[in-house]
Amino acid sequence: MEHFPLSAGGGVSSVSEAQTGPPTLPMRAGSLEIDRLIDLYMAHYAGRDVTRLQRLSWWRARLPGLTLDQVSDDHIHAALEALANQPATYFAGNDAHGKPIYKAKRSRISPATINRYGASIAAVFTWAIKRRIAPKGWVHPCRAVERREENNEQTRYLSDAERQRLLDAVKAASWPRLYLLVLMALTTGARKGELQGLRWSEVDLERGLAHVGRTKNGDPKVLPLVPAVVEELRRFAAAPTSLVFLSPRRPDQPYAFEPMWKDVLRVAKIKSFRFHDLRHSCASMLAQSGATLLEIGDLLGHRQLQVTKRYSHLTVGHKAELVNRVLGQIQ
Repeated sequence: MEHFPLSAGGGVSSVSEAQTGPPTLPMRAGSLEIDRLIDLYMAHYAGRDVTRLQRLSWWRARLPGLTLDQVSDDHIHAALEALANQPATYFAGNDAHGKPIYKAKRSRISPATINRYGASIAAVFTWAIKRRIAPKGWVHPCRAVERREENNEQTRYLSDAERQRLLDAVKAASWPRLYLLVLMALTTGARKGELQGLRWSEVDLERGLAHVGRTKNGDPKVLPLVPAVVEELRRFAAAPTSLVFLSPRRPDQPYAFEPMWKDVLRVAKIKSFRFHDLRHSCASMLAQSGATLLEIGDLLGHRQLQVTKRYSHLTVGHKAELVNRVLGQIQ
């Protein structure tokens, strides 16, 4: 039985739904099944995470028939343990019937990805508590499930030579917007999901700004756009409701660029580099040019300075210059 009448962005799929709005929420509904709860959550979801629907679809298959009264931390733990033993996959577009295609990677699913799956269902349960759908005194089943330790110590970023080779490779790619996508990620530090969800109504070419709504932390975020990005954006400007990085065949969905991304990395002879590492590269260039950790964290949307400290070793030269300029005359 199909349970998702909604689009990936949380919108409605028919005129009647658009007229009636999101469904009414039940109160203290312990007998509510989890798949129906996910439906209600997505009907009211106003976020920009384009992967949330896919992750919650995965949870639907792992918690079949369970109600709020029945689901426990054991169910969540078992599902995440099973996920940890699966090979990682990547989205490779849709088939002729519009269904997503996922291809396997050689590696296992990373701890960070497992944590994101856990966070997606945790958000549903937290929402159910806040909206008083869950019974009084109901215990959040994700609170007793320990997060996986993520290895954030090693931060990969591009060298000057790698950066130039990558930009040359994406300029020659068959999808003309790949250069714009990579250039925006490299100069704004934006996450892949933020860029994929960006619409033309949120781009201000005159002021050189892009409004990406809210970060995954829930904070408002505005991206400053460098002149080269603005120039590229002008080449593709379209209707306000259109996605900036839309799929040519399915304009309501972002373009599945992952296979092409692998190709350009091979052409550019860049190894062990993810699209997310463009964000690290942006931060590293800022740090090496004298930006403070506070400034870098503000641009990247970090809620805690501790997260930004991974770039602290790159600011040593700036710190030394600052100390010598201000305090160097003291004897």
